[in-house]
Amino acid sequence: MAELLTEPVPAPRRKAPGSGRRGWSLVVLAVGAFVASPVLAVTVRALSQGGLDLPGGIGRMVLTTFGLLLGVAVGTGALGTGLAWLVTAYEFPGRRLLEVLLVLPMAMPAYILGFVFLSTFDFAGPVQTALRAQLGDGFGPLPVRSLAGAVAVMTLTLYPYVYLTVRAAFSELAPSAYDAARTLGASRRRAFRTVLLPLARPSLAAGLALVMMETLTDFATVQYFNVRTVSVGVYLAWKGSFDIGSAISVSVLVLLFAIGVLALERTFRGRARYAQRGGAGRGLGRRRLAGSRGWSATAAAGAVVAAAFVLPVARLATWAVEAAREDGVLTDERFGEHLSNSAAVAAVAAAACVVVALTMAHAERLGGGRLVSGAAQLTMVGYAVPGAVIGIGVLAAFQGLDRLLELLGVDGGTGLLATGSVLGILVAYVVRFTGPAYQAVDASFSRVPLSVTSSALTLGAGPLRVLTRVHLPLVRSGAAVAATLVLVDAVKELPLVLLLRPFGFTTLSVWVFELASENYWTRAALPALLIVALAVVPVALLTTGRRPPGAADVDRSGGVVR
Repeated sequence: MAELLTEPVPAPRRKAPGSGRRGWSLVVLAVGAFVASPVLAVTVRALSQGGLDLPGGIGRMVLTTFGLLLGVAVGTGALGTGLAWLVTAYEFPGRRLLEVLLVLPMAMPAYILGFVFLSTFDFAGPVQTALRAQLGDGFGPLPVRSLAGAVAVMTLTLYPYVYLTVRAAFSELAPSAYDAARTLGASRRRAFRTVLLPLARPSLAAGLALVMMETLTDFATVQYFNVRTVSVGVYLAWKGSFDIGSAISVSVLVLLFAIGVLALERTFRGRARYAQRGGAGRGLGRRRLAGSRGWSATAAAGAVVAAAFVLPVARLATWAVEAAREDGVLTDERFGEHLSNSAAVAAVAAAACVVVALTMAHAERLGGGRLVSGAAQLTMVGYAVPGAVIGIGVLAAFQGLDRLLELLGVDGGTGLLATGSVLGILVAYVVRFTGPAYQAVDASFSRVPLSVTSSALTLGAGPLRVLTRVHLPLVRSGAAVAATLVLVDAVKELPLVLLLRPFGFTTLSVWVFELASENYWTRAALPALLIVALAVVPVALLTTGRRPPGAADVDRSGGVVR
């Protein structure tokens, strides 16, 4: 017994803290390369062609794209900034409710609002019919299917991007500079124009950049209005003639537009950095609008919500009831098939994006250095690049894979990937939606103390066990948010599916677009309503509990209290 007690006991072998991290870092680098691969494929293929093979009429498409971007930027900038100032600086009846409701148009895809707009204001719609009844049959048709119509619809659906960013800037501004301007005799309007608006310029630039990128991505809505942009040119080049070379050439133009938008945002933001001392977070005191002025403000904000969301949803609901009674859309076998297609690809894409996001955030937490952090941030490229570029980039990459399979002697599959497949849609979804999923998961990881990870590694747990037993339980809320965001975005996604879908594969978004293109408004209503209902989910998550801390309240007697 004594010998046993005096014999040295070997210490249990433990992995050194951080062992096995290299493999996780390599995974992050591979994911970053994967997300950037469509852009690289488009660039390499364009360079290998020895020049751009542009279709006829491309000059007109470029000018139209400029006009569309300018019109939507001006419209959303004016509307979003004006509404943000209204709900931040003034108190009027229903302000608290309208402050939230003004975000709802973000849940209305432009391709859905577009066909509702056309059905209402086109020649055979109720508006022009009523005008002809009052003014006579000689009343000429209004130019609804035009660039101006497309700008109006996209402004109504995209202004919340500017509204949210500028409202946050106004709410978080310290009042010292504004109060100083008012003390020196400046009116509220002048103080807003010369003090607050310059301070909010970075936020306004960021919101406008998002708006212009969304505008550049769209090539479904503009087709309703007979507007051909460079993104429409990509779709026509591929789906019209299956000319991958021409489609890649036009995609390069789309990519150049995207780079131009980002450069413009940096230029508009400038080198200025704005900071204030004193009262940070207090927000601006709101001035009470009494009587008719208050109700006018309520009517103005309410009219925007009604035009962009409430009335279109009511119109869709009316059509859906009519279709259920007369057209039998609920018994249409295609409805269930298209719904299952949408649900399947969205669920797989959401699961894949969440797994990838968790892997990257976990690997970055293990300490991969600047290279790993840079690769993780590279995942945002897919969300920043227009969908037309991603779609054609995936096609180009798959075509290269087809050629590789052919060189390796694989028979029977050549051309399958290049001509479109469900796999292509899933790859494009992962490329496009990994960025926002990673942001949601990384935000949850940031709330987990580094000491928790270090302690688990020091106690001998391997990286995989730390992920499954420590990190995953702590960040499950962020993972759930990421899955929700990807799921909803995937269900309402249209451009990527139109470019990449195989023959006979249709989702709800594609079905809505096809029905609306053929003026089957009532039959398109029910699937459109379902898409809008799903899109409301992330908007509700966005607006719940988002009242800025420390925002000023208004005294019931009419004064401002801070």
